[in-house]
Amino acid sequence: MIKSFAGTVLVAAAATTLMAAPAGASAATEATTASAQLIRTKIDFGRCKDTCRINVRVRNISYKTLYNVKLNARLKVNGRNVGTCYDYVGTIRSRGTKWAACTVRTRSLSQAYNNFLDGYARFRYYAYTYVSYRYYR
Repeated sequence: MIKSFAGTVLVAAAATTLMAAPAGASAATEATTASAQLIRTKIDFGRCKDTCRINVRVRNISYKTLYNVKLNARLKVNGRNVGTCYDYVGTIRSRGTKWAACTVRTRSLSQAYNNFLDGYARFRYYAYTYVSYRYYR
């Protein structure tokens, strides 16, 4: 009886939220979030042991000049976040390319590498990057 009552409450709550949302809200949200990206990135690693150097090639694929380009990178080792780093790239002309690089030096990265050396864990690293920029139409 409790399970059927809980299911009825969930269905009623879902129906009220669907009716409460305005009709044009979903179309407006999709239009703002589905804008085209003007860049392509490629990640390359330098030395990655107790410190890790992250090199990123930022390529402008548009015919607009990009200003105030910044790079944020998050490094993960074995699925765990071990550090972040930031770099200011600058201005990239149309169809141009610039390299950005930053270095992660954290205690958790050093501990992950020491665990790898001692044979307790593997050392699989991956970087997530986010590049922000401005342009004028």
